[in-house]
Amino acid sequence: MKLKGKVAIVTGASPNIGGALARGLAREGAKVACNDINPETAQKVADKIIAEGGEAMIIPGDVTNESFVRSAVQQVVEEWGHVDILVNNAVKFIIKGILDMSTEEFNEQMQIITTGAFLFSKYVAREMIKAGNGGAMVNILSTAAWQGQPGNIGYCTGKSGMINFTRSAAMEFAEHNIRVNALTPTATIPEDPEIMAKMEKLIAASNAADQKFPLIMPFTDVAPMKTVPKPSDYVPALILLVSDDGKMINGTNISVDAGATAKYWLWNPK
Repeated sequence: MKLKGKVAIVTGASPNIGGALARGLAREGAKVACNDINPETAQKVADKIIAEGGEAMIIPGDVTNESFVRSAVQQVVEEWGHVDILVNNAVKFIIKGILDMSTEEFNEQMQIITTGAFLFSKYVAREMIKAGNGGAMVNILSTAAWQGQPGNIGYCTGKSGMINFTRSAAMEFAEHNIRVNALTPTATIPEDPEIMAKMEKLIAASNAADQKFPLIMPFTDVAPMKTVPKPSDYVPALILLVSDDGKMINGTNISVDAGATAKYWLWNPK
């Protein structure tokens, strides 16, 4: 129970990575506010937390809407008194390249990834500073933040931008004892059967003859460890970053990617 008495907000609390992180925080004793633009999605995660003996609430809404973010953070403070942890995970997948992506789609994806993190960080930091107890923020990146992936320009650009957003925010908030770090997941094996079924459909679609860039690549074929993480594999690193165990970790990144970003590009583990 390393987070007993703490209050956390997780944006993009879907049943996959975001939901696993939210549930992991709750298992360590944190009260968790689950955000998603779809109320039903956020509620599913909150219900799982409650079923597992934790405490959760939902704050559904658009992370790019400043008035919503302001009111959502205030709602959490009014309900639980303070906010100690923020996990910026909200994202929208628009898997297109420069030649195919519209300006509107690019701007939308960038806003959800970067502006959403900016707004939640701003209003959560204000509450943390007001309370005077410090806090911890974690921005969820991707191996696509560190490597160039064809046909996925908005996602790669947005996630890459969050690398230096993390460093800059960490330096700005350091005097208030608010630590800001990043966590890099990679291609992930879903633990939720519904998500696995959706992924199998994506794989089938990506194998179509007219697909120039595959949506789902054969990750396990080229992974150094010959497998990739499950959502629950990211939880221990998150707990380290937001708990007192990580009190001297600030402005950096932990990659939980089974060695994906460390691999020499030409090496095929098979």
